[in-house]
Amino acid sequence: MTNAMNALQLIPARGGKAARVKSGATLRVVNTHGSQVIDTWAFNADDVTEFMSMEHTRATCKALCPAPGGAFVTNKRRPILTFVKDTSPGIHDTLLAACDVYRYQLLGHAGHHDNCTENLHRALNEIGLATERVPCPLNLFMNIPVGGNGGLTWLPTVSKPGDCVELRAEMDLVIAFSACPMDLIPINGLACIPTEAHFHVL
Repeated sequence: MTNAMNALQLIPARGGKAARVKSGATLRVVNTHGSQVIDTWAFNADDVTEFMSMEHTRATCKALCPAPGGAFVTNKRRPILTFVKDTSPGIHDTLLAACDVYRYQLLGHAGHHDNCTENLHRALNEIGLATERVPCPLNLFMNIPVGGNGGLTWLPTVSKPGDCVELRAEMDLVIAFSACPMDLIPINGLACIPTEAHFHVL
Protein backbone atom coordinates (compact mmCIF):
# COMPACT_ATOMS: atom_id res chain seq x y z
CA MET A 1 0.00 0.00 0.00
CA THR A 2 1.42 3.38 -0.95
CA ASN A 3 1.72 6.46 1.24
CA ALA A 4 -0.54 8.25 -1.25
CA MET A 5 -3.20 5.63 -0.63
CA ASN A 6 -2.97 6.29 3.11
CA ALA A 7 -3.64 9.99 2.51
CA LEU A 8 -7.16 11.37 2.49
CA GLN A 9 -8.76 10.60 -0.88
CA LEU A 10 -11.43 12.81 -2.46
CA ILE A 11 -14.77 11.45 -3.62
CA PRO A 12 -15.80 14.45 -5.73
CA ALA A 13 -19.27 15.92 -5.42
CA ARG A 14 -21.50 14.18 -8.00
CA GLY A 15 -18.57 11.92 -8.94
CA GLY A 16 -16.89 8.63 -8.11
CA LYS A 17 -13.59 7.14 -7.01
CA ALA A 18 -12.18 3.60 -6.88
CA ALA A 19 -9.07 2.11 -5.30
CA ARG A 20 -7.39 -1.23 -4.71
CA VAL A 21 -7.22 -2.31 -1.06
CA LYS A 22 -5.23 -5.17 0.47
CA SER A 23 -6.77 -7.76 2.76
CA GLY A 24 -6.58 -6.66 6.40
CA ALA A 25 -6.54 -2.95 5.66
CA THR A 26 -9.17 -0.71 7.25
CA LEU A 27 -10.94 1.99 5.25
CA ARG A 28 -12.39 5.08 6.85
CA VAL A 29 -15.20 6.75 4.86
CA VAL A 30 -15.93 10.31 5.98
CA ASN A 31 -19.18 12.20 5.43
CA THR A 32 -17.25 15.45 5.26
CA HIS A 33 -20.22 17.84 5.29
CA GLY A 34 -22.60 15.45 7.05
CA SER A 35 -25.37 15.44 4.46
CA GLN A 36 -23.99 13.27 1.65
CA VAL A 37 -25.11 9.78 0.64
CA ILE A 38 -22.15 7.68 -0.50
CA ASP A 39 -22.92 4.69 -2.73
CA THR A 40 -20.32 2.01 -1.94
CA TRP A 41 -19.30 -1.13 -3.83
CA ALA A 42 -16.60 -3.75 -3.23
CA PHE A 43 -15.29 -6.32 -5.70
CA ASN A 44 -12.87 -9.24 -5.37
CA ALA A 45 -9.65 -7.76 -6.76
CA ASP A 46 -8.93 -10.96 -8.69
CA ASP A 47 -12.45 -11.54 -10.02
CA VAL A 48 -14.92 -8.66 -10.33
CA THR A 49 -17.76 -11.12 -10.90
CA GLU A 50 -17.56 -11.68 -7.12
CA PHE A 51 -18.84 -8.57 -5.39
CA MET A 52 -20.35 -7.28 -2.16
CA SER A 53 -24.01 -8.28 -2.29
CA MET A 54 -26.69 -6.55 -0.28
CA GLU A 55 -29.24 -9.37 -0.69
CA HIS A 56 -26.74 -12.00 0.46
CA THR A 57 -25.64 -9.76 3.33
CA ARG A 58 -29.19 -9.21 4.60
CA ALA A 59 -29.76 -12.97 4.60
CA THR A 60 -26.52 -13.54 6.48
CA CYS A 61 -26.89 -10.85 9.16
CA LYS A 62 -30.70 -11.26 9.38
CA ALA A 63 -31.12 -7.48 9.34
CA LEU A 64 -31.40 -4.63 6.87
CA CYS A 65 -27.77 -3.67 7.61
CA PRO A 66 -25.02 -5.23 9.72
CA ALA A 67 -24.08 -3.49 12.95
CA PRO A 68 -20.40 -2.81 13.72
CA GLY A 69 -18.78 -6.18 14.22
CA GLY A 70 -20.85 -7.75 11.45
CA ALA A 71 -19.76 -8.48 7.90
CA PHE A 72 -20.86 -7.65 4.40
CA VAL A 73 -20.65 -10.73 2.20
CA THR A 74 -20.29 -11.39 -1.51
CA ASN A 75 -22.57 -13.12 -3.99
CA LYS A 76 -20.55 -16.22 -3.07
CA ARG A 77 -21.47 -15.63 0.61
CA ARG A 78 -17.89 -14.89 1.66
CA PRO A 79 -17.01 -11.94 3.92
CA ILE A 80 -15.55 -9.06 1.93
CA LEU A 81 -15.83 -6.13 4.39
CA THR A 82 -16.26 -6.16 8.15
CA PHE A 83 -18.14 -3.21 9.64
CA VAL A 84 -15.66 -2.05 12.29
CA LYS A 85 -16.87 1.35 13.51
CA ASP A 86 -19.63 3.90 12.96
CA THR A 87 -19.62 7.38 14.51
CA SER A 88 -22.88 8.36 12.78
CA PRO A 89 -26.37 7.52 14.12
CA GLY A 90 -26.06 4.25 12.19
CA ILE A 91 -28.62 4.92 9.46
CA HIS A 92 -27.57 3.29 6.16
CA ASP A 93 -29.49 1.73 3.28
CA THR A 94 -29.05 -1.68 1.66
CA LEU A 95 -32.29 -1.77 -0.34
CA LEU A 96 -32.10 0.79 -3.15
CA ALA A 97 -30.37 0.37 -6.49
CA ALA A 98 -27.84 2.95 -7.66
CA CYS A 99 -29.39 5.91 -9.44
CA ASP A 100 -29.14 5.95 -13.23
CA VAL A 101 -30.40 8.00 -16.18
CA TYR A 102 -33.74 6.18 -16.05
CA ARG A 103 -34.27 7.14 -12.39
CA TYR A 104 -33.86 10.82 -13.23
CA GLN A 105 -36.14 10.52 -16.24
CA LEU A 106 -38.84 9.06 -14.00
CA LEU A 107 -38.38 12.04 -11.68
CA GLY A 108 -39.01 14.38 -14.60
CA HIS A 109 -35.46 15.45 -15.45
CA ALA A 110 -34.86 16.20 -19.14
CA GLY A 111 -31.47 15.43 -20.65
CA HIS A 112 -28.42 13.90 -19.04
CA HIS A 113 -27.99 13.87 -15.26
CA ASP A 114 -24.93 12.72 -13.33
CA ASN A 115 -25.66 9.37 -11.71
CA CYS A 116 -24.08 6.71 -9.51
CA THR A 117 -24.20 3.98 -12.16
CA GLU A 118 -22.02 5.97 -14.55
CA ASN A 119 -19.82 7.09 -11.66
CA LEU A 120 -19.09 3.45 -10.83
CA HIS A 121 -18.14 2.62 -14.41
CA ARG A 122 -15.88 5.67 -14.74
CA ALA A 123 -14.20 5.05 -11.37
CA LEU A 124 -13.42 1.43 -12.28
CA ASN A 125 -12.19 2.43 -15.74
CA GLU A 126 -9.75 4.86 -14.13
CA ILE A 127 -7.97 1.94 -12.44
CA GLY A 128 -8.17 -0.34 -15.49
CA LEU A 129 -11.26 -2.39 -14.60
CA ALA A 130 -14.73 -2.80 -16.03
CA THR A 131 -17.94 -4.61 -15.18
CA GLU A 132 -21.25 -4.79 -17.00
CA ARG A 133 -23.17 -5.54 -13.83
CA VAL A 134 -23.98 -2.81 -11.30
CA PRO A 135 -24.61 -4.52 -7.96
CA CYS A 136 -26.96 -2.93 -5.48
CA PRO A 137 -24.69 -0.64 -3.46
CA LEU A 138 -24.30 -0.12 0.24
CA ASN A 139 -25.76 3.38 0.49
CA LEU A 140 -23.80 4.82 3.39
CA PHE A 141 -25.66 7.46 5.42
CA MET A 142 -28.83 7.11 3.29
CA ASN A 143 -32.02 7.47 5.34
CA ILE A 144 -34.77 5.25 3.87
CA PRO A 145 -36.98 4.16 6.78
CA VAL A 146 -39.25 1.18 6.29
CA GLY A 147 -42.77 1.82 7.61
CA GLY A 148 -44.93 -0.65 9.48
CA ASN A 149 -46.86 -1.32 6.27
CA GLY A 150 -43.64 -2.01 4.36
CA GLY A 151 -43.60 1.37 2.63
CA LEU A 152 -40.38 3.32 2.05
CA THR A 153 -39.72 7.02 2.65
CA TRP A 154 -36.87 9.08 1.18
CA LEU A 155 -35.54 11.36 3.95
CA PRO A 156 -32.42 13.51 4.45
CA THR A 157 -29.36 11.99 6.08
CA VAL A 158 -29.13 12.26 9.87
CA SER A 159 -25.33 12.22 10.06
CA LYS A 160 -23.18 15.18 11.14
CA PRO A 161 -20.14 16.75 9.44
CA GLY A 162 -17.16 14.46 9.96
CA ASP A 163 -19.17 11.35 10.81
CA CYS A 164 -17.44 8.26 9.49
CA VAL A 165 -17.59 4.51 9.14
CA GLU A 166 -14.65 2.11 9.19
CA LEU A 167 -14.63 -1.06 7.09
CA ARG A 168 -11.95 -3.78 7.18
CA ALA A 169 -11.07 -5.61 3.96
CA GLU A 170 -11.41 -9.37 4.33
CA MET A 171 -9.81 -10.10 0.95
CA ASP A 172 -7.81 -8.17 -1.62
CA LEU A 173 -10.53 -5.98 -3.09
CA VAL A 174 -11.46 -2.99 -5.17
CA ILE A 175 -13.55 -0.39 -3.37
CA ALA A 176 -15.65 2.07 -5.34
CA PHE A 177 -17.60 5.09 -4.14
CA SER A 178 -20.02 7.58 -5.63
CA ALA A 179 -20.99 10.83 -3.92
CA CYS A 180 -24.60 10.47 -5.04
CA PRO A 181 -25.59 13.35 -7.37
CA MET A 182 -29.28 13.25 -6.43
CA ASP A 183 -30.57 16.83 -6.32
CA LEU A 184 -34.26 16.31 -7.07
CA ILE A 185 -35.31 14.75 -3.76
CA PRO A 186 -33.73 15.66 -0.40
CA ILE A 187 -31.69 12.53 0.39
CA ASN A 188 -28.52 14.69 0.38
CA GLY A 189 -30.01 17.20 2.81
CA LEU A 190 -32.95 19.56 2.57
CA ALA A 191 -30.96 21.90 0.31
CA CYS A 192 -30.61 19.08 -2.27
CA ILE A 193 -26.96 20.00 -2.89
CA PRO A 194 -24.57 17.04 -3.34
CA THR A 195 -21.17 17.54 -1.73
CA GLU A 196 -17.78 15.87 -1.77
CA ALA A 197 -16.80 13.18 0.71
CA HIS A 198 -13.49 11.52 1.58
CA PHE A 199 -11.91 8.17 2.44
CA HIS A 200 -8.52 6.83 3.38
CA VAL A 201 -6.80 3.64 4.42
CA LEU A 202 -5.75 3.62 8.06
